[in-house]
Amino acid sequence: MLKLLLKLKDLKDLTRLGPKMLAESRQLMWTLLLLFAGDVFSSKCFVDYPQQTICAVRGSPVVFFCIFNIIEKQEVKRFMWAYVKPSKGRFILTYPGNVSERFEYTGDKVHNCSLKIHEVSHYDAGKYFFRYNANKGCPAKRLVLKVIDLNISVPKETIKEGDSVNLTCKNRCDGEEGSYGYSWFKDGEAINEGPVLHLTNVSSKHSGNYTCSLKMTNGTTSGVAHVDVEYGPKNTSVLVRSSSETGADGSIVLICCSDAHPPVENYSWFKIADSWIQKVGHQPELLPVDGGQYSCSVSNKHGSQNSTVFTLKKKNPYWTFMKAMLVIISVSVVLLLVVTSVVAVCRLTKNKIRAETEHLEEMQRTDGANRLRTEDSHQSQAVNDLKVEEATTEIIYATIEFQKGRKRTMKREDYENETVIYSTVRRN
Repeated sequence: MLKLLLKLKDLKDLTRLGPKMLAESRQLMWTLLLLFAGDVFSSKCFVDYPQQTICAVRGSPVVFFCIFNIIEKQEVKRFMWAYVKPSKGRFILTYPGNVSERFEYTGDKVHNCSLKIHEVSHYDAGKYFFRYNANKGCPAKRLVLKVIDLNISVPKETIKEGDSVNLTCKNRCDGEEGSYGYSWFKDGEAINEGPVLHLTNVSSKHSGNYTCSLKMTNGTTSGVAHVDVEYGPKNTSVLVRSSSETGADGSIVLICCSDAHPPVENYSWFKIADSWIQKVGHQPELLPVDGGQYSCSVSNKHGSQNSTVFTLKKKNPYWTFMKAMLVIISVSVVLLLVVTSVVAVCRLTKNKIRAETEHLEEMQRTDGANRLRTEDSHQSQAVNDLKVEEATTEIIYATIEFQKGRKRTMKREDYENETVIYSTVRRN
């Protein structure tokens, strides 16, 4: 019995799993003490579970507390935990035999046959039983495991700005005791702890995705609860835009803008003239015909709001026309000046080329005339020289007689006379 009490001391480690596990471990201790007080261990062979039905949150660890007794002088040589489904069963842990990472035997070979399952899943739900030495002559009871998900309860389907809302993390295993610890998250960030999250005077900043999980236990996150805070129109104003930005004719467009959730359903445009108000449109955009004071009104299911008065100073069409004409005339004058300048430059260039051509031709004519005068002068000089030569030339006439048989009688001295011109005539 001393060894049994020492083993029961090990069950205190299970209190790290939370208040619920602490209560269950205490229940097991009391059961064992009662069995010990009844001197049951020494006379009966049995397997029993303090909890016949166990409920666990998906992703959390779960412990099957189990006690057994063997007949005196009988030694435990083999034991196993089995999982049973309606269609089939399987052994999840045997000794000696297989070792599993998710299924851990936390008992011993004397009286404690407890089993721990890490990160329980929906697939683990079902019936389990423990056996040792084939349980010859000992009844084998079964326990049932239920696996559930955490859920968040949102009391209102529509949450309006300014409301107060309580989100509750629902755990069907917990019942009304609330013995589990919970953590709350908004868009993945931890924000609070406890089974209930209180949101007061909510606004758009409270919109988001909320989840809860068992405190200090990974993998037990609940499903997502989306909180969507709705509100009426606010920050309503009138914006001005030129329709030329959208490819139109450049006229002015007034736009009614507002922040609302759900979006604005109705638009109304008003023109204010003195004390008279006229409705001029019912679309988000307005194309005003003329200048003046304008305002818009918007609404959704949560309320309505009016914009401030906007004054549109639209210019007189006459002055707009005159300005356009002035622009056209200015452009025309500039174009005319450009064309005139181009024509003038072309003419000046043409005249310059013509003058240069005429000057070149004149120079050519002058050079030709000079050359002619020079040639005429040379010819006249030649003629004059010829006349002078003719005037100064002495014509000498000679008569030649041919006589047969006559010898040459010309004396030598006649050759030496410089005044005599000699001619030699031969007769063939």
